[in-house]
Amino acid sequence: MTVDTREHILACGGQIIHHKGFNATGLQEILQAAGVPKGSFYFYFKSKEAFGLALVDYYQARLAEYLSPILKDDSKPPLVRLANFFLWFRDQFEREGFIKGCPIGNLVQELGDVNLAFREQLNRSLDGLIRFVARLLQEARERNELPDRLEPEATARYILSAWQGALIRMKAAAGPEPLDTFQRMTFEVLLT
Repeated sequence: MTVDTREHILACGGQIIHHKGFNATGLQEILQAAGVPKGSFYFYFKSKEAFGLALVDYYQARLAEYLSPILKDDSKPPLVRLANFFLWFRDQFEREGFIKGCPIGNLVQELGDVNLAFREQLNRSLDGLIRFVARLLQEARERNELPDRLEPEATARYILSAWQGALIRMKAAAGPEPLDTFQRMTFEVLLT
């Protein structure tokens, strides 16, 4: 295998779980998709739960890899970078037919209230995303581009909560309207 086997198993299993969910995905499906024997899986992961927890880190690392250039592009004002961040996601969801949602958000909905280890790992992941958004909002405030009434961290928490809600509605509608409404309303508030 030319790529790291652990990463390959995470990539293949992650695609299935993103589409079907963690509990609905069997170990055999992951093994078959990755083209590895059961022993290889258990060499890297003690259990399916350990695989799932590693998958949260994998998703987070992939998203950071794609999104860091957008969020750190100093040639654009911070609120433009924030808008581009959400537009990048919208483009990804459109390619998937607006049905898969956020892999981290999906795991939160499926496992966050039934598995403490997942809840804690997923919460850390979402907190990292909130910190990214809060930094952009703080930068906008320092440039006098964010209304004084909006505290950056609290606003970032609200925006990410609204975003996750829009993603749930997007999956139910299998269309872009909830994301477009989120984008329009969020930036009306941020810019006025």
